[in-house]
Amino acid sequence: MILITGATGTVGRPLVAELAATGHPVRALTRASRTARFPAGVESCDSANPDLDGVTAVFVNPAALWRSEQTLFDAAKAAGVTRVVTLSSSSVLSGDSHHAVANRHRELEAAAESVAPEFVHLRPDAFAANARQWIGQVKSGDTVVGPYAQAVTAPVHEDDIAAVAARALTGGILSGEAPMLTGPQALSFTEQVRILGAALGRPLCYEEISHPAARDAMLSSPWMTEEIADSLLRYFASCVETPTPVSPDLERILGRRGRTFEDWAADRIAEFR
Repeated sequence: MILITGATGTVGRPLVAELAATGHPVRALTRASRTARFPAGVESCDSANPDLDGVTAVFVNPAALWRSEQTLFDAAKAAGVTRVVTLSSSSVLSGDSHHAVANRHRELEAAAESVAPEFVHLRPDAFAANARQWIGQVKSGDTVVGPYAQAVTAPVHEDDIAAVAARALTGGILSGEAPMLTGPQALSFTEQVRILGAALGRPLCYEEISHPAARDAMLSSPWMTEEIADSLLRYFASCVETPTPVSPDLERILGRRGRTFEDWAADRIAEFR
């Protein structure tokens, strides 16, 4: 049995679907266990009371656990789980000791390694799905405003992250590895918005705002902290001078090229209309 945390989330839902489609027994952990809909044969389990009976592998998405992953790790160790796959972050490779996101994921990786004899840390770069932050602006006009227009990342499609996670959870491969997962293109924010516009048939543009203005806008979100906002803005600034490289890991693992940002836009464009 494979336990998936964050089973209704950006990565969790396609991961559950892929595992179920290939015949693997799946227990989906979600806060909405009574109403969530999963493929036939998938068990649903409440996040508040995770059932690890018979579980041999666990997928850990820290965003879904709200800092309660240690409780899950303790239960997994007691249940004899043999493999843990974490949804970590490429930010752990940063030399920034004050990077809140990086430090959070470094702690996650270290904790996971104490739980099971086999572990894999997936370290995606920016998610293509981060573009959803622009939905409101795109719906209301043709200009997206944000920081560091020329910050270059390599956005990865969430379905590709899920595909790698499925292999990490079910095969003997990748044990002890920490693959960096990127899309096949390094793109600036300006280029990403242009691609979205092309998918929509509209001439969208990205307008850069100052670091302080971007910080204020980020802090208007109820889930954002000053520490995370500052870490993200430092990261975006660094991506102007040092663009994120495209990693070969995803293609090595899947045996195919990753989905492009154009593919992601085509898959999700209804959300922007």
